[in-house]
Amino acid sequence: MFEIIFFIIMCGYFIHSVIYVIGVGKRFPTMEETDLPSVSVIVAARNEEKNILRCLKSLDKLIYPEGKLEIILVDDHTGEIIDEFISGKEIFRKIVSKKEIGKLKGKTNALANGLEAANNEIIMTTDADCEVKPTWVKRTASYYFKNVGMVNGVTTQVAFDHFSGMQSLDFIYLLIVASSTINLGNPISCIGNNMSYRKEAYDEVGGYENLPFSVTEDFNLMMAIHRLKKYKIVFPVDKDVQSLYHQKKRWAVGGLDVPLRGFAIMANGFLAYLGILLTPFFYSPLCLYLIILKVILDIFVLYPVLKMLGIQKNFRYFISFQLYYLIYVIALPFVVLAGRKVAWKGRNF
Repeated sequence: MFEIIFFIIMCGYFIHSVIYVIGVGKRFPTMEETDLPSVSVIVAARNEEKNILRCLKSLDKLIYPEGKLEIILVDDHTGEIIDEFISGKEIFRKIVSKKEIGKLKGKTNALANGLEAANNEIIMTTDADCEVKPTWVKRTASYYFKNVGMVNGVTTQVAFDHFSGMQSLDFIYLLIVASSTINLGNPISCIGNNMSYRKEAYDEVGGYENLPFSVTEDFNLMMAIHRLKKYKIVFPVDKDVQSLYHQKKRWAVGGLDVPLRGFAIMANGFLAYLGILLTPFFYSPLCLYLIILKVILDIFVLYPVLKMLGIQKNFRYFISFQLYYLIYVIALPFVVLAGRKVAWKGRNF
């Protein structure tokens, strides 16, 4: 009986893997440089003294048509380092996140403050601990034809040992799921540190203050724009942009708001890994073959994307990633059930 159930679960895993490959492989047209829209980049920085300088230096190297780009830094206790860096640089503006908009909290309130100050057509967001490539804005903005309301992008993590390597592969796998489901018209997740949207679409949903509270404000906004049924949302996989427990819990708690199809994907993954854990107690050659198939499917999904992004060297951490995922996927539902309070960036939600 266990063999039959495990076989059915792995059939679902196979179907999802094929869908991921199809969705992440979709390509979208880009516009000429002369047609590029105006862009406001917003960075919310809370207590980021150790990280912000690297981010600022990368933003200062952005390549974009003159007069069409502004960079808004929303400062929340980051200090004078921002003032010193942007002094004399007209493209940068700093605002202090003091105004409370509606009942918004933390980063969402900071972003809403930045959006109130933004003057341009397209809003792009990244985090203060991220480093962007000079072509980041130009490449992202080139997808904004009139029917496109949101463009998401890939972020890669630096890998220098097995712990950081498994996190890097985990992050890429999550991005693959996000990209494929968005590109196939059924979004279930996104990442806010490389996200963009039309200011018009943001205003149409009433802004963050009109959305229900969520610890994953980026996902909340994406779903609101998706529900408008007016704009296309895309997630092209381009090589462009460069405390674990609390981060994963924040994403998991935010993931409780995903539509039913999202829960189906998460449940299938949970059951697949549960089946692997139970295999020693119900061993059979078929179960072993199914586990081997699962590993092959993960390689089939991950490696082409790593190669596309130019970080195929991180594949050497694949075994660490598999072991980590086995623990992470099984444990996370119980972590969430134990309590939905989330600690993030010095605040509790």
